[in-house]
Amino acid sequence: MNFYFEAANVLDKLDAKQGSIKGLIATVPEKTRKRTAALVIETLKYKPVLVDVIDAAKLLKEERKITTKNLGLVLVHDLLLANGGIQAGDGPVKQAVLRHKTRLNSEFQRIKVKLGVKTTQDLALSQDARAVRIPRYVRVNTICWDTEEAIRAFVSRGHILSGPFDQPKGFSKDEHIPDLLLFPPDTQFVEDPLYLEGKIILQDKASCFPAYILAPPAEKETVAIDATAAPGNKTSHLAALMQNKGQLFAFERNRKRYATLQSMLSRARCQNVEAVNADFLTTSPDDPRYSAVTHILLDPSCSGSGIVNRLDHLLEAESEEAEEEEERLRKLALFQLMMIKHAMKFPSVRRIVYSTCSVHATENERVVRDALKTEECLAGRFTLAPRTMVLPSWPRRGLPEEMNAPGMRRLDGNNWTYSLTHQHIFAAEAASLIRCSPGDDATNGFFVCLFLRATDNTESDIQPSTSTKRKHQTGGLEDQMPSRPSKKRKKKKKKKPQSEAQ
Repeated sequence: MNFYFEAANVLDKLDAKQGSIKGLIATVPEKTRKRTAALVIETLKYKPVLVDVIDAAKLLKEERKITTKNLGLVLVHDLLLANGGIQAGDGPVKQAVLRHKTRLNSEFQRIKVKLGVKTTQDLALSQDARAVRIPRYVRVNTICWDTEEAIRAFVSRGHILSGPFDQPKGFSKDEHIPDLLLFPPDTQFVEDPLYLEGKIILQDKASCFPAYILAPPAEKETVAIDATAAPGNKTSHLAALMQNKGQLFAFERNRKRYATLQSMLSRARCQNVEAVNADFLTTSPDDPRYSAVTHILLDPSCSGSGIVNRLDHLLEAESEEAEEEEERLRKLALFQLMMIKHAMKFPSVRRIVYSTCSVHATENERVVRDALKTEECLAGRFTLAPRTMVLPSWPRRGLPEEMNAPGMRRLDGNNWTYSLTHQHIFAAEAASLIRCSPGDDATNGFFVCLFLRATDNTESDIQPSTSTKRKHQTGGLEDQMPSRPSKKRKKKKKKKPQSEAQ
């Protein structure tokens, strides 16, 4: 029966928007993870119908042993839909459901007749149409072998190097991310020996962008941090790019997710990684262990609004009030900004990647815009990397209109008129950012930004920071007016000493 309580707990957390299906399932003990995942996913597929059945049968009103709606859902799912019924001993909870078996089955059949469906499968929520256009991405773990070896292995199995949608066993190399392969969407690798041995990593293409853009050098002097590491896909990617050289600290505060991270790193043979069961925000930048950190990857909690894969589309049936959604995004954005500010305090950090799997500007461009105005950014002399350093061949970039200061309106309600200089600045900043659009780019929705610390050696190679201008756009109405570009003052020529003149 504990198995059902575990599945109900995952559904409770999904209702509370405490994570994605994939992320929450990763916290389940490995011993029961596969079984729990199957029950959670199947219950979600039939959730609207199961809710109607439970309500019509008045199960929760008449049985106090069924303590939560989600516990009732997983039990009724197995009673009505699983082969063998409820897989548990004859305890009081199971008996509470079985007492209503006839009524529950009757209501279920009534709903099928009402909806005019012929089979039970017709009641399941249909898959997100965008998900079927996303290939199954497989990243070759170059710690174990190289991509050409992997390609030969797949060809020997009967796969054909053509394209993921050209034929059932077709596959291809990705045009943007080295060591990434594309297979048909329904290709399964979970039980594949190559996956179980850590030689391939199942990772969406957009999820590969952060580590690839951070690009920590494969040198023994490199010290990097993955601030929110579990389940470990991005961490293992960083380790591969670093060729297991240098040092990589992988932070995860949740104990269960930390265990998942450790398992993943072991399977992927990441030898330069030290997993840290702690909150990155509580880590002192002045700690001697981290004072030499040069690269930081930030992929903090977000709304997950860009995820349209084979699982999270099941949650779209749940609606949310606009005000509640706005407040949730605001809180997430504050947390995300806090993460960036903290990362900028590390004394030796040179590159910081910030990424989300969100499509909301509140969590993306606006967080970046606000980060550029912070004291941490100004004191650390951080700026956005130019497009040439942020996967320049990727066509979809940030939204220029979201890079301006908020609340820029005149007293009469009209917008301020920006000069061409300001519009150019916003466009240049937006071009530094990467966006992925679900359904259009054959990936989940994603956002990536790269901050660089300007130094005497790199300042001339990167775009000028606009953070100083932004600092004056955050106060009252006068402070919200766009600052004009300052005129270059002509330097007065100093009179040369007479000795030099001669």
